[in-house]
Amino acid sequence: MNKEDIKQQILALAKDYANCLEYEKANKEKKYIPASGKSIGEEELINMFEASMDMWLTVGRFNDEFEKEFAQKLGVKYVLTTNSGSSANLLAFSALTSYKLKDRALKKGDEVIAVAAGFPTTVNPIIQNGMVPVFVDCEVGTYNIDVNKIEEAISPKTKAIFLAHTLGNMYDMDKIMDLAHKYNLWIIEDSCDALGAQWNNKYAGTIGHIGTYSFYPAHHITMGEGGAVVTNDALLNRIIMSFRDWGRDCWCKPGCDDTCHNRFNMKLGNLPQGYDHKYTYSHIGYNLKITDWQASIALAQLKKLDKFLAMRSENAKTLLTELADLQNYLILPQITKNCTPSWFGFLISVKEDAPFSKQDLVKYLEANGIGTRQLFAGNILRQPMIVENDVDLRIGDSSLMKAKDLSENDYHKLPNTEFIMNHTFWVGVAQNNTPQDMKKISAVIHEFVKGKI
Repeated sequence: MNKEDIKQQILALAKDYANCLEYEKANKEKKYIPASGKSIGEEELINMFEASMDMWLTVGRFNDEFEKEFAQKLGVKYVLTTNSGSSANLLAFSALTSYKLKDRALKKGDEVIAVAAGFPTTVNPIIQNGMVPVFVDCEVGTYNIDVNKIEEAISPKTKAIFLAHTLGNMYDMDKIMDLAHKYNLWIIEDSCDALGAQWNNKYAGTIGHIGTYSFYPAHHITMGEGGAVVTNDALLNRIIMSFRDWGRDCWCKPGCDDTCHNRFNMKLGNLPQGYDHKYTYSHIGYNLKITDWQASIALAQLKKLDKFLAMRSENAKTLLTELADLQNYLILPQITKNCTPSWFGFLISVKEDAPFSKQDLVKYLEANGIGTRQLFAGNILRQPMIVENDVDLRIGDSSLMKAKDLSENDYHKLPNTEFIMNHTFWVGVAQNNTPQDMKKISAVIHEFVKGKI
């Protein structure tokens, strides 16, 4: 057999193997309803084998095609893949510190609007770059920032707003962008949990200056570990690419040289005239690229995104219907006006006057085979990462303070965040679950509540 015959035989066997796995999964009793999870099949496995047989390893043809198709899907000009959603956040924020942005570059000591009820890596880049997070309270129900409290937290040092759309439910982008224009602020949309969500028919991550996404297995689509940064700004795209790729000034793709036809003619920094542009570095960067093997998985997953979003929406609708009669005890998720959510998870809050606690309900669900998750860090100001590192921060319109000096009164300046930490959790609505699974979740919650009242 020649090389192509062998390749086709391998791919045929890969398809048969994937079908065997799918058959085993379909006929296996489901004992646990996970809070999140992936759905992959023969298309992903075949792409993985193809990428392996290319033996290219770093970003290549699959990554090029994924970036192109992802940009077309979102309606943005530029997409850069990276090795995680957390790295995407780090790249997005670090890019705003570039000297190439001149007087708009963020500098140490500048302030950034943030929330405390979320994932750490939406806040970490602010601190890692030597800036001050300014924490604003959230809303119970939408679990996003209370946009009506942002303006009072803005000071002359405020230069950016860096927020995540909570579990696929978008915050009010109209008001956020109005504030951005009024105060000349950068906007980073952390859309790691909101891929496919829309605000007035514009996708999450495409309205602000930079958007970020995660392709970890828990997210809407996966490539294993992976993420992406998107923008419509050519300069920001170049800067993000530089930070991602060792800090280099060159923008040639791996395996390519001299795409600018000026490789040995530049004079940058204090380097000699004509020093090789391929080895000229304009930023103190990282190496946060993915492999083509990962991109091959994401390319197959992207074709299924709309299907996955529809399945998640159907699961969420089932829970909203099934749990509607328990609203004397539970707060169900409320969708922000003008938002079409992408349902990363289904948030539930136990009311303060309920005859049971969040902990009681979560333990009962887990004991009965239903996965649960917290809204990540709860109140991140209470986390060791903040307290033990004695982070500089502000809360709302308060003065600058040190984390070690925070008191209980300071924590309670974010009352809804405190409520979320103590009363809120979520269950899964991902494509690896079914409407029947949602009905089981409802039945178990009803059984629990009935036993308490």
